[in-house]
Amino acid sequence: MKHQLHTEITINADLKTVWSIFSDFENYPNWNPFIKSIKGEIKVGERFEAEIGTFTFKPTVKVYIQEEELTWLGRLFIPGIFDGRHSFTFSENEDGTTTLIHGEKFSGILVPFMKKKLNTDVKEGFESMNEKLKELAEKA
Repeated sequence: MKHQLHTEITINADLKTVWSIFSDFENYPNWNPFIKSIKGEIKVGERFEAEIGTFTFKPTVKVYIQEEELTWLGRLFIPGIFDGRHSFTFSENEDGTTTLIHGEKFSGILVPFMKKKLNTDVKEGFESMNEKLKELAEKA
């Protein structure tokens, strides 16, 4: 079973400003309402530690392109149980704003049982992070 979440926000700040806040992972505990912390090196192929809510896990970085994209793959226990490919994609718009597309593709046998929580709590978490990033970047 598969399921996808998609959120998108336009931020009235340039890409460099947005990216500098987003990629300052050490500062996440101070502002990020969704991802409480990210520890470790963010490098393609490497694992790092992420804390989301009360859940701590070690996803693998799949894509990391400065000022463009961060994508990771997280798993619950073993592949096929509950996997999530989480992505943040940034693009600079002609008017000087930045668009953030923040989403996740879920797969695995537990997805049907998690759908309601994904569509409510998890999506709300994505949106609250997006809004806070927007607020900080527009003040910078």
